[in-house]
Amino acid sequence: MNGFHFKPGYVSLHRSGELKKRGESLWEILKDCRLCPRECRIDRLAGDTGFCKATSKLKVASFHAHFGEERPLVGVGGSGTIFLSHCNLGCVFCQNWDISHQGSGTEVEISDLAGMMLQLQEQGCSNINVVTPTHFSPHVVLALDQAASRGLRIPLVYNTSGWERDEILEMLDGVVDIYLADFKYMDAQHAATYSNDAADYPDVTRSALLEMNRQVGVACPEENGIIYRGLMIRHLVMPNNVSGSMAAMEWIAGHLPPETYVNIMIQYRPSYRAHLYPEIDSSVPGDFYEEVVTGARNLGLTNLDVDI
Repeated sequence: MNGFHFKPGYVSLHRSGELKKRGESLWEILKDCRLCPRECRIDRLAGDTGFCKATSKLKVASFHAHFGEERPLVGVGGSGTIFLSHCNLGCVFCQNWDISHQGSGTEVEISDLAGMMLQLQEQGCSNINVVTPTHFSPHVVLALDQAASRGLRIPLVYNTSGWERDEILEMLDGVVDIYLADFKYMDAQHAATYSNDAADYPDVTRSALLEMNRQVGVACPEENGIIYRGLMIRHLVMPNNVSGSMAAMEWIAGHLPPETYVNIMIQYRPSYRAHLYPEIDSSVPGDFYEEVVTGARNLGLTNLDVDI
C-alpha cells in the first residue's frame, strides 16, 4: 500500500450512503444509551445523563495539531487531535481530569466538528485523531460523513481507552482506519478500584482488541514513516504492577500477531485522586519498566515503541 495514495475506508462508505446510515443507527442508541460497556440505558436525546454525564449535545475541549503522539501518527504536520469532553471510564489517576471528569469544553454542532476535521487536514495534519470518542461515536461518524462530502481524505484515528463493546465496534468497521487503544489492566479488581467499578475491563478490552485487529490488521509505517491503517496498542506501566504489565504482554503475544504495534509507556505520574491510593501514588521505577520491555521482547513481540 502506498501511503501517499491511501484512501480511508470512510470515503467509500460515504459515497454509498452507508456512513450516514451507520451514524444514524448509532444516534438511535442514544435514546437508550448502551454505547459503552456501562450500558446506562438512559435517554440522552431527552437530556438525561448517565455515568459519563454527556447528553446528546456534543462537547469539545480543544482541537489542534498534536506533536506529542506516537511518531508514526505525527509525521511532519502533527496528528489532528480533537479532545472530546467527558469519559465513560473515569480513572482515578486521569491526567486530563478536568476534561474527562468535570466535562470542561464547549458545546458544538456536528457541522462544527466536521469543520474542525477539515481545518486540521488543511493545516497538513497526518490524520484526524478523536480522543475519548466512545460516548460521542454517533457524532463522530455523522461529522465524518459531512467532512467526507467536503473533501476529507486523511485517516481517522479512534483514540480509545480500549473498553469498547464489540457490537459498537462492528458498526465502526470500515469507518475507523487506525485504532489507538489503551490496554490498561489485566486484573478485574484493579480495574474496579481505579476505574469506577469497571471490573469487566480486562475481559471486554481483550475482546475489543481482537475485533479491532480483525478490522484493521497490523499497523506498519509506510516508507514515509507514517501509519495509515492498523491497530496500535498503548500499555501504561503503573507502580506496583497495578496494570499487570507482563500478563498484558503475554496476552498480546499469545493472541495477536507478533508484529502488533505496542507502545509500552512509562509516562505515569500520580494525578487527580491518585494520592488517595498509596499503591499508585508514585512514579514507575526505571528498572521495572526495563523488565517489562525485556520481557515483551523475549515473548517475540517485534514492533515495540519504548522509552529506552
